[in-house]
Amino acid sequence: MDMTNKDEDDAIVGAVATSVLAFGVAINVAYNNQSSIPREPYTNKDQEREFYMNSILNGSDVHCIGQIRMSKHVFYELCNALRRNNLLCSTKNMSIQEQVLIFLEIVGFNERFRKIGSHFYRSIESIHRCFHTVLQAVLKLYPIIIKPSDGTIQPEIRNNYRYYPWFANCVGAIDGTHVLASVPIEQQSRFRGRKGTTTQNVLAAINFNLKFTYVLAGWEGSAHDSRILNDALERPHGFQIPQDKFYLGDAGYGLRKGFIPPYHGVRYHLQEYSDRPPQNEKELFNLRHASLRSSVEHAFAILKRRFRVIDNEPFWDFKTQVDVVLASCILHNHIIDLEPNDMIIQEVDVEPLVQPQNAQITQSSQGSQSYQTQRERREEARECH
Repeated sequence: MDMTNKDEDDAIVGAVATSVLAFGVAINVAYNNQSSIPREPYTNKDQEREFYMNSILNGSDVHCIGQIRMSKHVFYELCNALRRNNLLCSTKNMSIQEQVLIFLEIVGFNERFRKIGSHFYRSIESIHRCFHTVLQAVLKLYPIIIKPSDGTIQPEIRNNYRYYPWFANCVGAIDGTHVLASVPIEQQSRFRGRKGTTTQNVLAAINFNLKFTYVLAGWEGSAHDSRILNDALERPHGFQIPQDKFYLGDAGYGLRKGFIPPYHGVRYHLQEYSDRPPQNEKELFNLRHASLRSSVEHAFAILKRRFRVIDNEPFWDFKTQVDVVLASCILHNHIIDLEPNDMIIQEVDVEPLVQPQNAQITQSSQGSQSYQTQRERREEARECH
């Protein structure tokens, strides 16, 4: 009987030992199988980030403009301006150059933070923080880069007999442009413009070398142009016009001190003169007015071509949307100052929309082309006498 119990105990111990051994073997096999699963190869993020930045800043200017919407020279001057004015500095983990590159890629192509993060091997939080830091730094360049007119006669006027001396006191043109806006549903009715989309109405004054001299953003898309102009003139340190000078504006701004609209009820747009030249003094004035004021349309076209964020659905809060428009105008002026004829500007058609029939081309001292019909020459000769 004792022998039988002992045999049973031995059998139980053996079974337990076998189970433990089998369990150990199973764990070992599972571990070996798990360790054999292929893992993502190690990536040196700092090295990859440096390689990506060098591909932009050490490549050709064409590639650089294609990536960040400005040449290498203009980019480094922007970084220097931000550093020189104590507006931006390198951090422990991010240089000024990287911060500005991130910002320019976002506003240049309206890219989402996640995608930019994959380019620079940074977290979404880091990209978000960097974007807003650079945005606020660029905005502080406004009084340095966007300067009001000093009242001097611009060479585009003085060196072109079509405009001088009749427009000698003209310092620029004003106009508004609508930029897509994203606002809460309860506010959308106020921001809905004539085309049915929600927009902000941006007022800008531009001189004849395509630089902004004043920008007011943030008004609702439904606001009338004259109301926005009134606001700009009434603001402290707002829109200022030199004494005895004037800006050209369309009929929506009306005739007021410092602003001259075209004659009402008279042909105005350039294409209206393509088949029939001016017949009287008022039509001649309107043609000259439209030709000069087209500079503001050219500037807006360049701005929207360069910074795609201006013409696409925004994904920030409305205050940031307004700030981005202002920052884009500041960057536009910075580029015009340093490279007034870069690749993007060349892509935009800066000639009059329609050439009048029998037009002759005259060259100004800046090399820009202007069109003059024989009829207009005779009208001008009569005016001069």
